[in-house]
Amino acid sequence: MRLTDWQLAFEQHLLCETSVADSRFAASLLGGPTLDVDTGLAIYHNAYRARLQEVLRHDFGALRYWLGDDAFAALADAYIRRYPSAHYSLRWLGQRLPAFILEHFVAQHSAPLAELARLEWAFTLAFDAPEGVPLTLDDMAALPPEDWPGLQVTLVPSVQQLLCRFNTLAIWRASKAKSTFPGSQDLDPAQICLVWRHQQVCNYRSLEPGEACAMAGMVTTGWTFAELCAQLAVTYAEGAPLQAVTWLKQWLQEGLLQRRAP
Repeated sequence: MRLTDWQLAFEQHLLCETSVADSRFAASLLGGPTLDVDTGLAIYHNAYRARLQEVLRHDFGALRYWLGDDAFAALADAYIRRYPSAHYSLRWLGQRLPAFILEHFVAQHSAPLAELARLEWAFTLAFDAPEGVPLTLDDMAALPPEDWPGLQVTLVPSVQQLLCRFNTLAIWRASKAKSTFPGSQDLDPAQICLVWRHQQVCNYRSLEPGEACAMAGMVTTGWTFAELCAQLAVTYAEGAPLQAVTWLKQWLQEGLLQRRAP
């Protein structure tokens, strides 16, 4: 058996449903004085699956808290069978889990569970994202007054935005505190949740509707600071510039913004 054939056979064994090895593959190996070939291959098979389960438990701890160990293990096992690890880094193993949950559970249960999984995956993405060049208050203090009206910003790469239709943040916080499960509830209205990394720490918070619209206008639509003030004037009248500056200052302190490329 050539080396490439042996490697492919070993990979197939690890990915197979059963830990019983193919007889031709097993015959190409030699056992030891204390461990025969079939037992050794079964150990590798089970250890590989156990490692994948471990990764999912780590990345989706709040989901495990909600479902319990046995139900989460069953979900993870079904997910691994459907979507085997296809990347050299296990960091991407859970990428499809939120979508898989929508397929795996009945509709009335799947939506809040999938939203929690998306929140947890957002933390993973935020933690690993590029740093970007966050604007600071000192940067803004040095900005000439004539440049303020045309100021345009965007979000730093680590910022993840999630529409929460359920009390997902409360469930996530309870899992971290290991406190009593709060139970899933609908939110009315739904909220935008931000997850981002600032100074090597992942942060999160929800946005009130007015702030969410203002941020979307600047970072998605591309409003200038002058356009932001004009839009806010509809609601805040003469207080629009103050409200715009208040939000902008908060976003800068939180490390959310960087200058938009020309």
